[in-house]
Amino acid sequence: MNDPRALLRHLYDAAVRRALPLHNTATFLPPPPKGRTVVIGAGKAGGAMAQAVEALWPADAPLSGLVVTRYHHTPPRAAGLPERIEVVEAAHPVPDAAGLAAAQRILGLVQGLGADDLVLCLISGGGSALLTLPAEGLTLEDKQRINRELLLSGAHIGEMNTVRKHLSRIKGGRLAAACAPAQVVTLTISDVPGDDVSVIASGPTVADVSSCADALAILDRYRIAVPASVRASLERGELETPKPGDARLAGHQTHLIATPQQSLEAAAEAARTLGLTAHILSDEIEGESREVGKVHAALARSVALGRSTFIAPCVLLSGGETTVTVKPRPEDAPRGRGGRAGEFCLGLAQALGGQPRVWALAADTDGIDGVEDNAGAVVTPDTLARAAALGLKAGDHLERNDAYGYFSAIGDLVVTGPTHTNVNDFRALLIV
Repeated sequence: MNDPRALLRHLYDAAVRRALPLHNTATFLPPPPKGRTVVIGAGKAGGAMAQAVEALWPADAPLSGLVVTRYHHTPPRAAGLPERIEVVEAAHPVPDAAGLAAAQRILGLVQGLGADDLVLCLISGGGSALLTLPAEGLTLEDKQRINRELLLSGAHIGEMNTVRKHLSRIKGGRLAAACAPAQVVTLTISDVPGDDVSVIASGPTVADVSSCADALAILDRYRIAVPASVRASLERGELETPKPGDARLAGHQTHLIATPQQSLEAAAEAARTLGLTAHILSDEIEGESREVGKVHAALARSVALGRSTFIAPCVLLSGGETTVTVKPRPEDAPRGRGGRAGEFCLGLAQALGGQPRVWALAADTDGIDGVEDNAGAVVTPDTLARAAALGLKAGDHLERNDAYGYFSAIGDLVVTGPTHTNVNDFRALLIV
């Protein structure tokens, strides 16, 4: 505990390491089939998942396919590893033409398969944007606008993905239906609270229990417009997704190969190895990032003041997926930068008010907080004082959703680069 920053980064690294595909894939791989094996997939961990399958699949068994990941998220290839699965890159969190082209190709790859063929689908967080194939009546530009508005609305991930499923020709179980009669095995890295496989990447190979009416209600709740023809199709139920019991999905298997809880447990074990008590609060915390920061501040303060059943020194760990509702601002006003982790840290720092003995790190396990180049940020007992010396006020930066500018100015961004996995938010608070 001589270096709280280094300790917190050590816990983050342990959480990420637990979720790397190469460590978690072998147990869930099926044997090669009589026919072909086609690998498809999408997500921020897609490149690393494809490389894990290539490394573990028998060298004499046929293997081919296509996986799409986020720009700059394809890991370097190991020396001598043959490239049997093509990996392409596209935009996230707002889809682009490259993602549309990849989705079209992936859907084409699974046409005409037989009962002796195997489709191995590799799914991780980010797949909703990366696997984009708009429903009839929607253009790519429509999908981009709707995605942007959903991201700014404060809608939680389940709501966003309910809309995405019903405005797609490939999500919400449609990709699995297109594979019939081939066997489908989906390997998934969870980035959603509760590990609901139908929500991860909008569940392209999983039956969907939500409805067109649900999607319409969410669009109305957040005042997001869709073309009149598409709205009419939703009202008539014409964009419905495959439901549980659909014969085209019979016999399909889905395996969670890495989860947020497993990563939190790995971080807790790393803390205990260093002689610290570790408490996992939850792996599925949701809500406004700044408000979740305030709640964590209250918990940490109670520990620091000796008013909690948790006894210092200890570490409090949590995960999940918080949200940031971006406030409308005048067009000529400077736009804030930052993501969920940074805004959590800003809310936490403000609520702690310089509380001694409390340090914290919050970062996204994919290495990218929102659309910035940092994974998150660090909070220290003197965060507010160091920022104030530069004329910065936490409240001002929260008002314009500018956590990046605040923590960048005081040198407290956490920068890791892409980690090639994604089990969502990671938060660690150290109370000494």
